[in-house]
Amino acid sequence: METLDIGSVKAFVLTADLQSFTRAAEALHITQSAVSLKLRRLEEQLGRRLLERTPRQVRLSAEGLAFLGAARELVSAHDFALGSLDAEQRRLTVGISHQLVGAQLPSLLRRIHDHDAGLRIEMRVGGTPELMHAYQQGKLDAALVLRPDDRRKQGRAAFVEDFSWFAAVGWRPLAGRPLPLATQGESCRVRGSAVLALNQAGISWTEVFVGKGAAILGAAAVGGLAVAVLARRAAPQGAVDVSGMLSLPPIPPQDVMLYCALNDRRSRDALRVLTMAFR
Repeated sequence: METLDIGSVKAFVLTADLQSFTRAAEALHITQSAVSLKLRRLEEQLGRRLLERTPRQVRLSAEGLAFLGAARELVSAHDFALGSLDAEQRRLTVGISHQLVGAQLPSLLRRIHDHDAGLRIEMRVGGTPELMHAYQQGKLDAALVLRPDDRRKQGRAAFVEDFSWFAAVGWRPLAGRPLPLATQGESCRVRGSAVLALNQAGISWTEVFVGKGAAILGAAAVGGLAVAVLARRAAPQGAVDVSGMLSLPPIPPQDVMLYCALNDRRSRDALRVLTMAFR
């Protein structure tokens, strides 16, 4: 068998992780048709069908799943070998809003590592105000946060995040009682939008749990204590969207902004892969 093309293997790994030819193409700075061509050639070379293509999604075949681990190791070893020739140690410090990350955080970190194993990623998870303060002080190279109240800050819109109401499977509110809520407190803009929507709908509520981060609020929801206001992507296993069942009003979506102080290709590429993974 001839030597595998590392570019094709990397295209396979990105497509599998991002579940999209389009997102993989954006991460690699090539066209979607070029990604498809790379994957087709890789499949022909291996004599195996790695991906099942449908109009709505891209998923791994059984053989693709078996090949993915080895493909990751090959890409990682290749990038490490290239990075070993770089005399300057590279580091990228990124801040991410705790409202955006939940149980999928390990897979997000893995995607960044697989993209460039020689780039040392340091991550800070926190609230938008504290992360923006750290960014402005030069303590962060980049920040992925909900749009700050000060819209003069220079950043670019990365994607739009949807929020909703989540509770434990089978949870029901007590008749005649206010809706118990788990939120991030009065300083949280998402919480403000949520309770405003409840007030406008004439739904009484009480705040029974205040915590920081999707993981903490998700625990309150799964534990049956309250209905949590969460980003859909960050809802933990065991929590379900109860907005329809309880006739709760929609929560306005929030813009997610990317702020970056670096212009080198390597850092920008890593941030692009991270953003694509969220989208």
